[in-house]
Amino acid sequence: MNEEPVRVTRLPSGLVVVSESMPRVETVSIGAYVAAGTRHETAEENGASHFLEHMAFKGTERRDAAAIAREIENVGGQINAYTARENTAYYCKVLKEDVGLAADIIGDILSHSTFVPEELERERGVILQEIGQANDTPDDIVFDHFQSIAYGDQPMGRPTLGTESIIKAMPRGVLTNYMARHYGPSSMVLSAAGALTHEQLLDLAGKHFANLPSGGAPQAEPARYTGGEFREARELDQVHVVLGFEGIGYSDPDAHTSMLLSALLGGGMSSRLFQEIREKRGLVYSIYSYTQPFADSGLFAIYAGTGEKEAGELVPVTLEELRRVQLDVTEDELNRAKAQLRASLMMSLESTSSRCEQLARQLQVHGRVIPAAETKAKIAAVTVEDIQRVATRLFRGKPTLAAMGPAGHVPGLGHIAEKLAA
Repeated sequence: MNEEPVRVTRLPSGLVVVSESMPRVETVSIGAYVAAGTRHETAEENGASHFLEHMAFKGTERRDAAAIAREIENVGGQINAYTARENTAYYCKVLKEDVGLAADIIGDILSHSTFVPEELERERGVILQEIGQANDTPDDIVFDHFQSIAYGDQPMGRPTLGTESIIKAMPRGVLTNYMARHYGPSSMVLSAAGALTHEQLLDLAGKHFANLPSGGAPQAEPARYTGGEFREARELDQVHVVLGFEGIGYSDPDAHTSMLLSALLGGGMSSRLFQEIREKRGLVYSIYSYTQPFADSGLFAIYAGTGEKEAGELVPVTLEELRRVQLDVTEDELNRAKAQLRASLMMSLESTSSRCEQLARQLQVHGRVIPAAETKAKIAAVTVEDIQRVATRLFRGKPTLAAMGPAGHVPGLGHIAEKLAA
C-alpha cells in the first residue's frame, strides 16, 4: 500500500470519501457520517434523527433486521450507530477482507430501508423504554435539562431522544420525509481507516452509495445561548449538579485553550476540582469539567454528585476555583494538561475506529483533515496567560445551573452570578 495515508475525494454526487491507510493493522473501520442531528429537527419532529437511527437496522429491501445483525456477526464484525446534536453516524469494524460486506450493509440501510410498520411500532416501544430509563437515571438526564435550559426552546435545546408524547405520535411519514430531506450525498461523509486503499473505498462508494436520497445539505437554526436555572426535587441520596457557561465552538481560535482549561480545572485526578473538592474536602465522589463544542456555539460545564448537606459547600468552593483560575495558573499544571491532551490525541490515532470518526468529523466541521502535527503545535502554543484570559472570557458570562435531587442547599443562579462577577 504505497499511497498517502490520508486521501479525500468529493464525488460528482457530492458525497465526500475519505480514507486513512493503516497497513500494519488487520481491521478496517468504515462509517457513513450524516451532517444531520437533533438541531436540524423541527419541534414537531424532535427525536426523528434518533428514531431514524434505530429504524435503519430494522430491515431493508434485501435484508430483514435479523439478517443485518447475522451477516455482520457471521464474520466477527461489529455494527453500531449514534445520534448527536449535529450529526448521526452508522459504522462498522471488520477484518480487512470483510470491508466490502460492511460497506454493502451500511449503504443498504441508508438507501433501501423499508420502515415496515410492525418493526416501527416495536422500535417505538424500545425508544419509549430508552426515554424512561434516561428519566430514571438522574446523573444522565440532568445533562438534558442543562442543555435545555442553556439553549431554551430552540433545536439546540431539545432532547436527542425526543419526548414521550412526540415519539408516541410520530408517524412513519415523518421518518421517511426526514431521511429524504437530510440523507443526501452532499450531507454525508463516507470514511474508513485501517487496512484498505483509497481506491478500494472509492469502488465501494460507487457500488453501495449510488442510490442515496436526493436531499441537499441540511440547514440549522443558529444556536442562541440563553442560560438559566433548572431544579427538580427528587427523593435521591445525592444531589446532581451541572454548572456551566456558554463555551467555545469548533472553529474559535480559543478552542484548544478551552480544552486545556477543562483538563487543568477538572480533567483528571490531579485537576484542581478533584484535588480540592474530593481529595481535600471529601464533598463528592464524582466531579469533572467538560467542553462541548458546536459549529457556532459551545458549552463549558462542571458536573458533581454530592450529598444534601454537602451541596451547600460544594458550589461556593467550585466558584472559588473558577475565580482562582482566572488569576493564578502555574506552568507545571499547564504542562500536565498539555501532556494529557497530547497523549489522548496520539492514542486516538492508533485506533481505526477513532481515526475513522475523526476524519469524517474534521471534514464536516473544518472542511479539511487536520494533521496531528498542527494540533500538537496549537496545544504547545497555549500560554498561562491564554488560560487565564479564556477562563475570564467564559466564567464572567451568564451561568446555567441544573440541579436534581434534594437540592435545597444549592445556591440560586443570582447568587452564583454575583459571586462570579465579584
